[in-house]
Order: sequence, then structure tokens, then C-alpha cells
Amino acid sequence: MFRIEKSEQLAEKICQMWIRAPHVAHHAQAGQFVILRIDEKGERIPLTISAVDGDAIRIIFMAVGKTTNHLAAFHAGDHIQDVAGPLGKPSETHKFGTCVLVGGGVGTASLPIIARALKASGNRVIGIVGARNKSLLLLEDEMGKACDELLISTDDGSKGFHGFAADLLKQVMAREPVHAVWIIGPAMMMKVTCEVTRPAGIRTFVSLNPVMVDGTGMCGSCRVIVDGATKFACVDGPEFDAHKVDFNGLMQRLRTYQPEEKESLEKYQAHLCACGGGDHHA
Repeated sequence: MFRIEKSEQLAEKICQMWIRAPHVAHHAQAGQFVILRIDEKGERIPLTISAVDGDAIRIIFMAVGKTTNHLAAFHAGDHIQDVAGPLGKPSETHKFGTCVLVGGGVGTASLPIIARALKASGNRVIGIVGARNKSLLLLEDEMGKACDELLISTDDGSKGFHGFAADLLKQVMAREPVHAVWIIGPAMMMKVTCEVTRPAGIRTFVSLNPVMVDGTGMCGSCRVIVDGATKFACVDGPEFDAHKVDFNGLMQRLRTYQPEEKESLEKYQAHLCACGGGDHHA
């Protein structure tokens, strides 16, 4: 069992959780992930390792399905069944030059650990954090400390640049040479934003964590086409060359289990109603 050291809400439906998992914390590298299982009957969910502090790791997630809603109901002092990891290949964080990290929504959770690793390798790091509105912006202070420069965009103009993160990336590329870019967020956001760097031939990485199921390459559910070849996001990634990813195929695969996910969430919500708000351990 793994103890939750701290749990708090960062924004609407977005939770931050520190979990004591020494075996993961002592070996985790930027870009890797863990597989969590709340209890013996629970499904396995992949979540990026957002930060490490001593024996604890941080995860940040949005409560959208049955398991993430269940997990969001846990508090400091509670325990979960399994934390397996670190899994996946680490980010390439050698010396590039000037690196830009672009985060969309909860994808921003993956960026601070990458930013710090890139800085440690001697890179200049520019962070771009985007969200629909200012209330959904994540980790501004932490990203500001981890990066040499931080730029903010909101779709509605409520904070920072009024527009998309892709627009800020264009501005950065227009003013100075950029040598590598990471884009982490919703699939459509990654698809659109990576087209900004394609004409310039800038090395661009995306993380495909959301498509995973079991995280070990056994189930085959995270198959993606990269440069015309079949890859598994969990064992071959989670990061891939953005310009070689078949995003249309990826987004289709992301919809594969939507009916089952909807049914599972509805049953969980009905269960909560039946037991009056319920014990999250039920």
C-alpha cells in the first residue's frame, strides 16, 4: 500500500497528489510515468511523474472518468493499492541550446521536471503555459522558477496573451533561434502546435501518455503509427518525434473505449448517490 502524503485541488477538477513511493522516486527521470491502481478491483491508469521530493512523487490529474474521480476523493493519510514505475523512456534532455516547453491544460504537469533536467544540461529554457482561462492555468510559479522565461496564454484573454500557445511559440521562433520543443497537452493541441515547428525542421517532442491502458506493452491498446511504423506509447515512448506521429489515428484510438468509460462513470456516480456521497473506499 502507498500512502498519500498530500492532496489538493489546483483548479476545477484538477488535483495534485504527493504519494510516498521510494522505489519510484529514487529512480524517476523526466518524462517517465507510473501506473496506479486504487484497489484490487481497480483499473490501471498511467500518470506522468510531475515532480520528485525525497521518497515521494507528485502526480497531477483531471477527474474525468470513474477512476480519476475516485482518486480525487482520497485525502492525505489515505492509501492506494499499487504504484508501479518508473515506466517509459526518459525525455531526451541533453544539450540542445534553446528549448521551448509548451503545455496545454493538465499537460503542463509534465513540464517542470523536464525544464529542470534541460537546465541542468546547460540549455536555455522558455516555458509556454496555455489554458482556456486563467482559473485553469497550472504551475505558473513553479514553471517560472524552472525556466529562464515563462509566457502565458489564455483562449479568452483573461491572463497573459489572448490566443493559443501555438501563437506564442511562433513569436518566440520569430525573435530567436529555437533548437528543440516539447509540446504536451490534448491530442488536438499537440497536432496543431507541432505544425508550427515543422517548416523550420526544429526537433519537436510530444508525449502520448493518454492513449495507454496497461503501461507495459502487453495489451496493445496504445498502438500508434510513428514514421509509418507501429509503436507502443508505453514502452517505445511516451515521447515521440511530433512530426512523425499519425495524430488522426491517435485521436481515433483515444475514442476506442468512450462508451465503456461513460458507463463506468455513470455506475460509480449512481453508487455514490446510493450511499449518500459515499466512502471513497467503498
